[in-house]
Amino acid sequence: MSQDTESFEREQPQATVASMLPAASYNLTRILLAASTHGCVFVSIRSMQYLAVIDAEEIIFVDSQYKRWVEVAWRHFKPQARAGLKDPVAYEAVFYTPNGAQTQRRLQAEFHPALMLLDTRRPVPPPTEVRALRR
Repeated sequence: MSQDTESFEREQPQATVASMLPAASYNLTRILLAASTHGCVFVSIRSMQYLAVIDAEEIIFVDSQYKRWVEVAWRHFKPQARAGLKDPVAYEAVFYTPNGAQTQRRLQAEFHPALMLLDTRRPVPPPTEVRALRR
């Protein structure tokens, strides 16, 4: 059984900053990842010509011009530190290129719409039947 794989390269980190991901975005990444049969999710951010790759540990962002080179990575998510599911999630943003901070600002705005678009394209699971148990 053949399985396709993708590999990505990274330079040494140029900067690391603490950041917060809105709850709606974080929660949707977990839903999409749980529905994935491959352990990762590829999200096309068409407005930026970037590809996001979500796995259990991090989200990496790759510019379409440099297809294998990670420009920004979001990692070390801390969902357990939030008080509720509607609170943002702290994480560490790592920049591997000099313009990583600029890219980060755009990613924060463009990532969620790309996630929502991907979510609308997921197959709808069949309806489930709820049965009352007799006592």
